[in-house]
Amino acid sequence: MSTDNKPLESKKNRLLAALPESDYERLIPHLKTVSFSFGQVLIEPEKPITQVYFPHKAVVSLITTMENGSSVEVGMVSNEGMVGLPVISGSNASNITAMVQVMGSGTQMKADILKSEFDRGGVLQNLLLRYFQTLYIQVSQGAACNRLHTLEQRLARWLLTVSDRMESDNFPLTQEFISQMLGVRRAGVTEAANSLSKAKIINYSRGNISIHNRQALEHTSCECYQVMKDQFDQILGKEFDRIEQ
Repeated sequence: MSTDNKPLESKKNRLLAALPESDYERLIPHLKTVSFSFGQVLIEPEKPITQVYFPHKAVVSLITTMENGSSVEVGMVSNEGMVGLPVISGSNASNITAMVQVMGSGTQMKADILKSEFDRGGVLQNLLLRYFQTLYIQVSQGAACNRLHTLEQRLARWLLTVSDRMESDNFPLTQEFISQMLGVRRAGVTEAANSLSKAKIINYSRGNISIHNRQALEHTSCECYQVMKDQFDQILGKEFDRIEQ
C-alpha cells in the first residue's frame, strides 16, 4: 500500500464529501490517500483494527470464512462507505476479512482518531450510523439471497452491485474470485456467466466483465438488488444527492 498527502482526494468518498466543510477541515491532518492492490487484505479476523479506510473507486469485499476454509462475501464497500466500521462501537476487532476485489485508491485514517471524532456527535456520527444501517440491510438481505435464489440471479445481483459501486459497466473480475465471493464452485459461476453471455447481457474476456444490457441484467436479478438499492437511497441517498448537485 502506498501513501501520499492529498487530503482533497478523500472527497472522492461520498461519506467524507458529505461532511460540513468545518468538520472535513478538522480531519484533514489525519487523512492519507492510499492505493489498494487486488487481493490486499485490509482487516483480518480477530486482529486489532488500527486503521479505517474510505474507498474511492476501489471495491472491498467483506468476507466470512468457515473452519474448513470455505468463504462467502457478506458485504461490499466502495465510495459510499467505510472499511473498519466496528470501531465506532468501541470494538477494535472483527470476525470478517476485508479484501480488495477491485484495485483503486482510498483514504486512510487511524481508527482511534475516527472513534474520537465519532464520539463528538454531529454530522459524522449521523452519517456513520446511517451507513451502518445500510450495511446491516445489505448483509441480512444477502444472507436470504444466498439461501433462496438461483446462482444466475445472485450473479446478476452481484454484478449490478459492483457496477453501482464502481460507477462503471466495465471492471476486472476473474471467475475464480467471483466463485469465492458467492461461495460456490467455479464451474457454477462459469455456467451462469456463459448463460448471461449467450443472452448478450454481459461479456466476459480475460478477467474483464462488461455489462452490455443493464436492463436485462436487472430483469435477471432477484428482487434483492432493488430492495438493497431502494433502502440505500432512502437512508443515505438524500445526503449524497445534496453534495452531488
